[in-house]
Amino acid sequence: MTPTNSAKPRHPLSSAAAVLAESIDDAAFATTLAKGLVVLEAFKAGSTLLGNMELSTLTGIPRPTVARLTHTLAELGYLRYDAGRAKYRVGARALRIAHPLLAGLQFRQVARPMMQELALSVRGTVSIGLLDATAMIYVETARSGDVGPHAPDIGMPIPVVMTAMGRAAAATLPPAEADRLERNIAAEDAELWSAFRDKYRAGIAQSRSRGFCTCWGEYMASIHAVAAPLFHASESRQSFSINCGIPAFRLQPGQLEGEIGPRIAALADSIRAIVGPAELTPLRKAKKTTSARA
Repeated sequence: MTPTNSAKPRHPLSSAAAVLAESIDDAAFATTLAKGLVVLEAFKAGSTLLGNMELSTLTGIPRPTVARLTHTLAELGYLRYDAGRAKYRVGARALRIAHPLLAGLQFRQVARPMMQELALSVRGTVSIGLLDATAMIYVETARSGDVGPHAPDIGMPIPVVMTAMGRAAAATLPPAEADRLERNIAAEDAELWSAFRDKYRAGIAQSRSRGFCTCWGEYMASIHAVAAPLFHASESRQSFSINCGIPAFRLQPGQLEGEIGPRIAALADSIRAIVGPAELTPLRKAKKTTSARA
């Protein structure tokens, strides 16, 4: 394959490793750079300190190549070497990559006091997520004191298909992008797609007809959530949603749909007013209302 600069962009895959595997015949693709990013992506919560052999096992990249990549990344400051353990951890310079993206999302800072007010009121979490391939990435979050086992943090990914936040964000997509997202989810994990396809699509329909959708412990059994579409940015083509997660034991019957759902939808309306209509792609309405739980 010989791509050109005018080649049609692909819907982004879920990881650098997936892109690397698909781009093996792309003469313009910088394989070494991609392998370095694959190594960086191997560092996740719970895997914050890794040696070259562990990284080789996680990434499938030969150990000698991993050793050169980790040495280079450490020299650049993106990794830090722990000589006592002979392992690496992510370096502070990695934060510089995220900052330009977060700094460009200025509506987060304005929205946060409103998010904090709602989080304290319902004793849960309120977070804004950005669609990234088949995952949602938290870009802002507010929470009350004790929120249970799931404490969202900026940069944390969660799956699109299993979550209210993901389904609400998918509701903002133009039709062609929504179709590509479904194909990518199915290709990435056919079993997961088969298990959650109907609830995923019902959540999208709920988001369009009611302004929010619900998730009853499908991602984490102890957490129930509602989420509302925020917007699909016309220029950057980024899709955002906002959710509210609450420990299931704190919820009264009917509270999630009857009270918290309308409140998260109203908060989404307030945030869209901050962003301004010039930046937004209008949300397509559902053809008919669905009452299924998503």
